[in-house]
This record gives sequence, structure tokens and C-alpha cells, in this order.
Amino acid sequence: MRYQVIISDRARQMLGMHIRFLAQVNKPAAVKLKIRFLEELRSLQEMPQRYPFFNENYIPANKYHKLYVENWFLVLYQIKDDTVYVDWVVDCRQDYQWLIK
Repeated sequence: MRYQVIISDRARQMLGMHIRFLAQVNKPAAVKLKIRFLEELRSLQEMPQRYPFFNENYIPANKYHKLYVENWFLVLYQIKDDTVYVDWVVDCRQDYQWLIK
């Protein structure tokens, strides 16, 4: 079974912000990161359940799955029927406590 992957506008903006920031410092690294993100997001078309749930006190249990890209970017997505909804792309080196409050 193949899932449709839909990336929210918010997640696109967050991803774009991370890539633009890196491009100011190292353009080849930014290109590499963008390619890596695209590969990982496309991989969600098959077996998106392979990643664990993101369970925090203020997030409903078993709602979001978590996928780490390049060890410091957290992608949060949910699966509904045959569709994967990517809702957040967070840089874990920054404070993201706002997300779970």
C-alpha cells in the first residue's frame, strides 16, 4: 500500500526557514539537507508506521509519529487512512517546548 503524503503550509515554511538559514552559512550543505528531507518525506509513502509515536504530556497519545532527519530535525506527522499529514518540522537544537504546551 502506498500512502499519499501531504505537507502542511506550516511544515513547508518551517523546512524552508531551516534550509535558508543553513544556506547563509553553507550552500552545499543546505542543498544536501533539502535532498535528504525530500528523500525522507517521500519514504513515508511506504510504511509510515515504522517510526515511533511522539508522546508528550500535552499532545494526545499516539497522535503524531516522529521522524528524525540528520539527527537534529524532528518531523511530526500523523496517519489517517491512506494519507500521511506532515504537520511540523522542528530544529531540536532550539527550544521547542512551545510545541508541547
